[in-house]
Amino acid sequence: MRLTPLKSAVLAAALPALLCASARAQEADALTRFFKDKTVTIGVGSSAGGGLDTFGRLVSRHIGRHIPGNPNVIVSNMPGAGGNLLANHLYGPAPKDGTFMGVTFPSVIIDPLLSENHRGYDPTKFNYLGNANPEVLVCLMRQDAPARTLEDILTKEIIIGATAPGSTTADFPAIAKGLLGAKFRIVAGYQGSREVTLAIEKGEVQGVCGLGWSTVRVQYPDMLEGKMFARVFAQEDMKGHAQLNAAGVPMMASLAKTDADRRALEMFYTQNAFSRPFILPPGVAAERVAALRAVFLATINDPQLQAEAAKMRIDAEATSGGDLQKTIAAMYASPPDIVARVRKAMGR
Repeated sequence: MRLTPLKSAVLAAALPALLCASARAQEADALTRFFKDKTVTIGVGSSAGGGLDTFGRLVSRHIGRHIPGNPNVIVSNMPGAGGNLLANHLYGPAPKDGTFMGVTFPSVIIDPLLSENHRGYDPTKFNYLGNANPEVLVCLMRQDAPARTLEDILTKEIIIGATAPGSTTADFPAIAKGLLGAKFRIVAGYQGSREVTLAIEKGEVQGVCGLGWSTVRVQYPDMLEGKMFARVFAQEDMKGHAQLNAAGVPMMASLAKTDADRRALEMFYTQNAFSRPFILPPGVAAERVAALRAVFLATINDPQLQAEAAKMRIDAEATSGGDLQKTIAAMYASPPDIVARVRKAMGR
């Protein structure tokens, strides 16, 4: 059949879209064939029961429906070295085909920027699927701790429990001590954040910093009501959480004395924007990274996941993998004087 000029023009205009749709269908078919009957592992860089584990398991229960081929999804806890054990596994022996992804502490991503020690991996080379929720981190303090106001930590020693150096529970009190002058005595070595809060409850230590508010809210729903063994003492963020702001919980940043200190805190607190980062290893094919990024967004926005998150009293608000990749690249391009100031404050 001979086409008229008008029909030829219409077909020519529609052809790119048709080709794109065909390519997408072929990609979906290829992904379905690859993932069918496979197992996808989500590595969690902490022990069971903490905030990372909560999000890793929440995503694991829903992401399989969104991956073409509907693979089986399991969680593997890989605690150790403040999340660096998982990071090195991602960078090294983990499969580079999309069947292994990890969620770990944001400090794992920022630490190589702030440390002279070689960590064995380059965070800018990871493929970021996205962030499951931006977080406001907090300090908890025993009810009988000597610090009653935020300013008290500048004059009264507080024993702070922490996990491994490089974790948020170690780095956040360190920045408050080195940059703001908090008289924290940091006792590191606890296996996970849950173990630190148990140590507070038993009186081994007096507080902990660098805990996600979403985690605290799940584990201790009455924390803001003053009925618990500890209280939310301060927010470690530049803006704070609406619930905590309404409750009058002060900002650690209010202790900054100079503009340079404040800029250093802003750079350090950037990691709150990727507090639940889901990561693919370097070397995964670009088209598979793009497909799994779309899967991740669909998973977090899934009404079933959102309903479960609401029952668990946690927020799940996705950041795209592309945006997260840009945020981390921008952080690594921070002015050298600001990076040096943060390093010095942390004793590195």
